[in-house]
Formats: sequence, structure tokens, C-alpha cells
Amino acid sequence: MASSSSKKLNSYKAFISPLLPPACRFLPTCSEYSMQAISELGPSKGLVLTAWRLIRCNPMHWGGGGRGYDPPRWPPVPYNYHWP
Repeated sequence: MASSSSKKLNSYKAFISPLLPPACRFLPTCSEYSMQAISELGPSKGLVLTAWRLIRCNPMHWGGGGRGYDPPRWPPVPYNYHWP
């Protein structure tokens, strides 16, 4: 499961991501975050963290969605760090 998720993410980064304008507010980007979370925590926790990150990345997210450095960590926590 982890290797199939990694293959899908690599395909996204190679073929779809270059077509989109750069709009990342977080470091690492959502696709890099997902790859880190899956490799460090396994597919089930990694996919939960990825979904949590994508929800927060939405510009309509309450609180503005956040921005800045946001490493994968378990359990999912509200994001509260902002760049100055």
C-alpha cells in the first residue's frame, strides 16, 4: 500500500503538479508532506495526516488555513505557527 501511494504521489509530482501554478503556503509541500507521513508513520496514519493537511490547505478553512513550516506529526494537531 505504501509503495502504491508513493508511486501515485510521484506521478502527481511529475505530470500534474508542473501544470498548476505555485500556490503552496506550507513547507514541505502537500505532496512532500504526504510522502514523509506515509514513509515515517505507515499508510493508515500517513493518509489520515495527508487528509488533515489537505483540509487545512484549503483557503476557505477556518482561521485562514495556516502557513509556514508544518512537519508530519502524530496525532494530528491544530496548526498554530505563522510566518511573521
